[in-house]
Parts: sequence; structure tokens; C-alpha cells
Amino acid sequence: MGMPITVDIGGASSGELIDTVFGYFEYIDRRFSTYRADSEIAAINRGDVPVADWSGEMMEVLALARQTRDETDGYFDIRKPDGSLDPSGIVKGWAIRNAAGIVQRAGISDFFIEAGGDIQSCGKNARGQDWSVGIRNPFNADEIVKVVYPRRRGVATSGTYVRGQHIYNPRGSGGPIQDIVSLTVIGADVLDADRFATAAFAMGRDGILFIEQTAGLEGYLIDVNGRATPTTGFGALCQP
Repeated sequence: MGMPITVDIGGASSGELIDTVFGYFEYIDRRFSTYRADSEIAAINRGDVPVADWSGEMMEVLALARQTRDETDGYFDIRKPDGSLDPSGIVKGWAIRNAAGIVQRAGISDFFIEAGGDIQSCGKNARGQDWSVGIRNPFNADEIVKVVYPRRRGVATSGTYVRGQHIYNPRGSGGPIQDIVSLTVIGADVLDADRFATAAFAMGRDGILFIEQTAGLEGYLIDVNGRATPTTGFGALCQP
């Protein structure tokens, strides 16, 4: 998937289960990666595959993308200016959520799955404590500015401090986001956190207002001046 992935699972059969989870991520990469010429999404963008032959997973992800576009007044849009499709802004959270389902169906209730900064956790860690997630200082990679305890919720961060400018405002000028550098969203699960983090970041500074006004979401924004703005319910998630 072009990013580091961490899977932390307890239990005697965890090794085999972890292999299954990584196998699932490899399968998703082969289907959705825009960096692989042999992926399904690459074939679709070349016009090699008729709609009738698109996979069920592809149709599900594209339906979620349309739903998110409608829910965010067009700020989430997987269609690029050249007309091609790039579902990267939603596939990661969707895949992590599905991987969590694989783990849960195996009877595991304590786990932590992270891919490229998007996280789904459940239960307790090896020390018997609630899982915690650190929000990195975008101006100093060695510093954690906030620690949250998601307690079964999903966490996703969109930003420009690792990959550079890769999120653009699909409305107006369509240019890169200049006024914020990091936006962390906590949602009911990692899919909601991921898709709304991408959309809210595309809104720039107004994104935190969107998160504030959307039921079930909390967020933490850091602007280009290093100033942080949390939603009103964010502080409660920082309590161990």
C-alpha cells in the first residue's frame, strides 16, 4: 500500500492471523494501487475494463466515495482533473476497517491496526491498558503534542508534513491547501475518520468547523503557524 503497516494482536494463533491480515492488505494493494500498472483501478483508468466487469470491492468503494462527496458538499472527490479516479483517500480506512473485521471474526478482542497513520484499535494492549494514539507535531517529528484514547473509535490524520502537498481543494481554484498542516479526526470507526479527515483537510481552516458540526466526529487541527484548534469534545478523548 506504499506505507508502513503495524498489526498488534494477542493470542496463541496471532502469527497466522497477522499473516492473513497482511495478505488482505496485499490483495487490496493489487486491486486499488494507483502506482501499479496491473491494478484494477489502473486498468479502469486506462479504459481497459467495462463497468460491468468492475469488482464488487471497487463498486463498494466508489459508492462510499460518492456518499462522502455528497456528505461533504463536494469537498471529497476521487475524480482527478484529468478525469481519472484515485480512491486513495478512502481505500486506506476502508481496508483497515475490513482488516479489523477479520481479526474480530477470529475471536480476538484486543488489537491495534495502523496503516500510514490511520488506526483502528479495540480492547486493551499487552499491559492491560487502553490503547493510546499520539498526534505528532508536524514541525518536529520527534514530538507528540497530544495523546488520545480512542476506545474502539477510529483515528485518521491528514496532513502535508510527511508526503508534501497531496490534498487539493476540489472546489474554487482547486489549488493546494496552504493554511493548515495537520488535521486529526476521531470517528466511529477508521473508515469514517479517514474519509472525513481527507474532506475536512481539503476545506482548509474551515475543516475543523465541519468536524465540529458533524455528529460522531471530533478533531484536532494544527495550522501553518503552529496554532492548534480542537473540537469541543476532543479533550474528553485525551483522558486515560
